[in-house]
Amino acid sequence: MMRNLLILIGCALTALTATAQNTAMVRGFIYEKEGGQPVMFTNVWLLDSPYGTITDETGFYAISGIAAGTYTLMATGIGYDTAEAELTFRPGQVVNVQILLNRTGIQLSRVDVSGERQAKRAEVLISTTKVAPRDIRRIPTIGGEADLAQYLQIIPGVISTGDQGGQLYIRGGAPVHNKILMDGLDIYNAFHSIGLFSVYETEVIQNVEVLTGGFNAEYGGRISAVIDVKTRDGNKQRFAGKIGANPFVSKVILEGPIKKLDEAGSSISYILTGKHSYLQQSSKLFYPYAAEEIVQSDEVLPFNFTDFFGKISVNAAGGSQVTVSGFRFADRVNFTPVAQYQWDAIGAGGRFVIVPGQSKALISGNLDYSDYRIELTEADGRPRYSSISGFNLGMDFTYFLPKNSEFKYGVDINGFSTRFEFFNNLGLRLDQNQHTTEIGAYGVYRKVSDKLVLEPSFRIQYYASLGDLSLEPRFGMKYNVNDKLRLKGSGGLYSQNLISTRSDRDVVNLFVGFLSGPEDIFNRPDGTRATHKLQKSVHLITGVEYDITNNLEVNVEPYYKHFSQLINLNRNKVFRQDPNYMIETGDALGIDFLVKYDLAQWYVWATYSLGYVTRFDGRQTYPPHYDRRHNANLLVTTSLDKTTPGSSADAGILVPDFHSPLHRHSLRKLTSARA
Repeated sequence: MMRNLLILIGCALTALTATAQNTAMVRGFIYEKEGGQPVMFTNVWLLDSPYGTITDETGFYAISGIAAGTYTLMATGIGYDTAEAELTFRPGQVVNVQILLNRTGIQLSRVDVSGERQAKRAEVLISTTKVAPRDIRRIPTIGGEADLAQYLQIIPGVISTGDQGGQLYIRGGAPVHNKILMDGLDIYNAFHSIGLFSVYETEVIQNVEVLTGGFNAEYGGRISAVIDVKTRDGNKQRFAGKIGANPFVSKVILEGPIKKLDEAGSSISYILTGKHSYLQQSSKLFYPYAAEEIVQSDEVLPFNFTDFFGKISVNAAGGSQVTVSGFRFADRVNFTPVAQYQWDAIGAGGRFVIVPGQSKALISGNLDYSDYRIELTEADGRPRYSSISGFNLGMDFTYFLPKNSEFKYGVDINGFSTRFEFFNNLGLRLDQNQHTTEIGAYGVYRKVSDKLVLEPSFRIQYYASLGDLSLEPRFGMKYNVNDKLRLKGSGGLYSQNLISTRSDRDVVNLFVGFLSGPEDIFNRPDGTRATHKLQKSVHLITGVEYDITNNLEVNVEPYYKHFSQLINLNRNKVFRQDPNYMIETGDALGIDFLVKYDLAQWYVWATYSLGYVTRFDGRQTYPPHYDRRHNANLLVTTSLDKTTPGSSADAGILVPDFHSPLHRHSLRKLTSARA
């Protein structure tokens, strides 16, 4: 059966490739001329034709299925000057055009059409919140330090433990059920013990996608949600730096070019960041009244953390890119004489994007390594220890097909080792030391028409140490009723091997360790024998988007998650023959409302979530501690500065790379775009 399926997919791809040979394609990246950062959600189209698109979060755009002929390529974005170039296409030709845009010196008071609005029509975007650094800075901050951990708490469907570890429960899933990434690298603990701060430096974030459910097959190994953080490159034109300090944290950021960005789009840049907290010292001054409420200690808030991150980016003239990054995160808590707690995480990774000369594909890949260790020593003298370390290797291929469609497929391999040592209340020692490998393969097809967006996908996940194969079909769609009203839906099957040492019944527990799945077969809550050793879930989500005005939007999403098998460590184990794990099932049912208003200096974000979360352990059905029947957030911000300074320099530069000395083109600069 699998062989026939692969043959069918191969035949379909062959037919699509043959069709694509008769049409041309233009693609490339759009960057800010000043600092070389990608320009996201920018409109790119061929004038007086049906061909057009918008850039993604990396500034990349691709227009395929172009009939042979001469066109005028246009590129414009809100707050940027406009550029154009005349291009002539031959059948089967691939044209690479890198674009450098200057910020406009004219403030646009009203914009009726934007790239983000176009993205709403062309992407499913169900259960998806896109976060930019400017959004994070809009929320009230703790100690003047804007941080992603504080912003995540106002996203609908997200429940946080707040200042106690900052762990996130997303639409009924536990923290271990969330996949948290940084440039594709797994971050096993993204929140410090004083949970108002994450390991991410806001000034380095390029964009964040929070997927609270129904995500496609590109993501595997988790059963609830995904938080995908991408960092920006360093400044490609000039050296820059920033030093900051507030009552809680001090930080330094250094960035600049090793080779400056040229008109062909090639550059080498770096960015380095360091962040250190001194809560343990500053809290004595700012919170002396809390001394007796913590413990009888001189340390009022005994939390300290230190984070380092570095990245080198190499961009080639044709758009290809190689990046190498590394990090070290450390966290310390000293509740003398009750407990001492610490965790450390280190990691490094490299990723590449290849833009082949005349191929209509985009090739990307990554190789990463990370190591996370956590230890807790309490008054009884028995240490609790956990670690997880391993590598991730992946490769993806994206084919841009005619008629606004694309097909992306890839393979990723994860290998990691887990070690765990724990003593329960009876002094019984629990330990595990395992090695495991996971192999995933996926395919995602996306078709965009005038009214309909379809995104079927499929993932095959093989868990080598458990001998389990998981087949996971997923589906997403959006129907554009008109320019203002959109209907959407998604669903799929999900699985994971990783288990947390935390119990879902813990209200607060700073010890965040990890285990790989048990190798032995166990009984399910209903008494039947389990047929697999994985944690699994099913997602069903629908939604409605409505733009009341050009600046006021409403989003409503009912959802249902069924967790058919959940695995927790049995910390109530009394005798050695007792099982090491507790098996449960669960359900999460709810509806999320979001109202967003964004105009000039005013920004309003209002959310309301109604949710029901239950667990069944074989004896009783109970609500876990993070079950919130009602959850509401209201954020209103305003800026006293009604204008945004910009540049009135040249309008822009287009740098064509046609892989042919015979191709002739013209280049013109335009004045600033006006609404």
